[in-house]
Order: sequence, then structure tokens, then C-alpha cells
Amino acid sequence: MAAALQLDRVSKTYGAMCAVDDVSLTIREGERVALIGASGSGKSTLIRLASGLILADSQGRGTGAVHAFGVKVQEAGRLSAEVRSARRNIGLVFQQFALAGRLSVMTNVMVGALGRMNALRGTLGLFNSDERRTAYAALAEVGIAQHAAKRARELSGGQQQRVAIARALVQGARLVLADEPIASLDPKSAKRVMDTLVTMSRDHGIALVVSLHQVDYATTYFDRVIAMNAGRVVFDGPASRINAGFLTELYGASAEELILPSQFAVTPPPAEAVLSQTVS
Repeated sequence: MAAALQLDRVSKTYGAMCAVDDVSLTIREGERVALIGASGSGKSTLIRLASGLILADSQGRGTGAVHAFGVKVQEAGRLSAEVRSARRNIGLVFQQFALAGRLSVMTNVMVGALGRMNALRGTLGLFNSDERRTAYAALAEVGIAQHAAKRARELSGGQQQRVAIARALVQGARLVLADEPIASLDPKSAKRVMDTLVTMSRDHGIALVVSLHQVDYATTYFDRVIAMNAGRVVFDGPASRINAGFLTELYGASAEELILPSQFAVTPPPAEAVLSQTVS
């Protein structure tokens, strides 16, 4: 079985700054992984490298190869000829929503089907009835079908994130990469978005990688946590091994500053709703 995502000695520099430094990792199918680290640690850059939105260095110490489900995304600073095929399996959720605000919620979700349509139908936006039903079902699944006819810009930030999640479902993504999806949301909306992401992953067997500043969400919702510092992976293992001393070293702040007070503590979906995973 091919890994959902595999990075082999990937690096990315911007001038004199090394944003990602010789990182290798593997994400298994259906696995849910939190990516943590201070601002500037390389989390967002790693997400963009994994999706092929930016190119890795061509003169690194390794191959700089990225594969999704065995299909090459990029290698040695060049996009693969198979990148379009690889991207069909990768859904993206960003902090800034990445929706077309003037278009309806339904249309934004149906955009997820473009990768499976021929060029003419895709260019003209000629969605058939099956694609419309699929989009509506995805909106219902994430709890916002009642807003299908609204313009995307009329929705709250949390609702817009759920539109992006519904779009990934319509796309048929087998891997979702979410870059700080709750960074700009209030606590109630943030929890709703995290619940939606984890439930989506659980119910559809979708691999999920989420970069987070909120350590409490990372340790509560995910079994595996990857921590980055100065572009390098400094921890990759069970969330249960994350302790106060490590967090203080990673962030340069006390654990009390990083974890929500108990009255605001987050809780994941019910235990029976979470897939059992092991971390090598």
C-alpha cells in the first residue's frame, strides 16, 4: 500500500534563510497528524511543498522528492509530469479560506469536481445533476447545506472553512493538507472546524495533516504530532509524549501560556468516532 504522502530529504531556502531543512517523513493512508511549531518554524512551507504549490531546492542534500499515493508531485526542484494526477488526491484548506467570495457556496464546492471534468465542461462550469447532488450532500455533511445559495463572502470565517472542507470531499481527496485552518477563528468556530476535519477523515478514511499554533488542539485531536523548529523536524511521535518541558523549549514560552485554561479546554469527537492509529 502506497503512503498517502512521502517526503524524501526536502529542503527550501529563501535567500540566506532555510525555511525547510532536509525533511523526510511519511504519512500513512487514513492517518491524522498535527504539525506544530513556532511562527517561522517551517510548517506552512512544508504544507506547500507537499502539495507542489512551491518547489523544493534543486541543489539540496537529497532528492527533494514528494510523492502522494505513489504518484510523484515534484523532485529536485521540478514539478512532475504526473503532478496533475497527484493533485487530484490532495485537498487543501488554508487560513484565508481561498474561496471565490462573489460566487455561491454551492458553486465554490462544485469547483472540487473540476479535476475530474474535461477541459470544455470545466472551463464553462457545466456541472451536471450528479455533481450538484454530490456538492449538496457534502454541504449537508459539514452542516451548512442551508447556506448553499448564499454568496461565500456572506458566511462567517468558520462557515467558510467548512465550505473548503466540503470542496475537498467533492474533489474526492484522499489526503487533506490544512494550513492553520483555525488561526483566525473564535474558539467556538475553531472547535467546529476541527470536529468537521476529524469527522471527515474518520468517516472517509482520508489522511489529514493540519498545521496548528494551538497546542491543545494538536494533543487532543491527533494521535501523532510532528514538531518543527528552524525548518527541521525535532519531534515525530505520539501526542502523549508531548510534555511541558518540551513545549517550553520548542516555543520559548511556558506550557501555561500555550494551553487553554481548563474552562476553555477542547474535547474531540466521541472516542468511538476516532480511528485507532499507531505511530512508528
